[in-house]
Amino acid sequence: MLKSAEFWVAVAFVIFWGILFYKGVPGKILSSLDSRGKRIADELAEASRLRQDAEKLLKEFEAKRQAAEREAAEIVSAAKEEAERLARDAQEKLADFVKRRTASAEAKIAQAEAQASAEVRAAAVDAAVKASEHVLKNEITGSAAAALVSKSLGDVRSKLQ
Repeated sequence: MLKSAEFWVAVAFVIFWGILFYKGVPGKILSSLDSRGKRIADELAEASRLRQDAEKLLKEFEAKRQAAEREAAEIVSAAKEEAERLARDAQEKLADFVKRRTASAEAKIAQAEAQASAEVRAAAVDAAVKASEHVLKNEITGSAAAALVSKSLGDVRSKLQ
């Protein structure tokens, strides 16, 4: 009986496979597997293309970031140079302003000294003229005295001024 059970299992197995081949199940399974494999291969190719695009975009953004960083560094450097130049210009202008103000003040002081010296000289001349007039009036009298006083006063004024 053992042989007969194995025989019938073998016959059923062959019939089962015969029906499967008759209905085209292995072909359908193979075509289904092929289409699924093709779909997976397409998805892998698409994923690979997307990855390459992403890497390309990443490189582009890295290049843009580096360019932006360089540009920012250049802007900062230019701003520092401009600030230093403006500071130097301001310092030079301030030094020039102080120099001009000092020169102006010195000129005003010299003018005031000259004016004060002239005033002192004029006051000294007036005092000397009055003193000599007083002395000469008291010591010399007459018409000779008047002529001498006038002449002497003119000489003193011309010499002291």
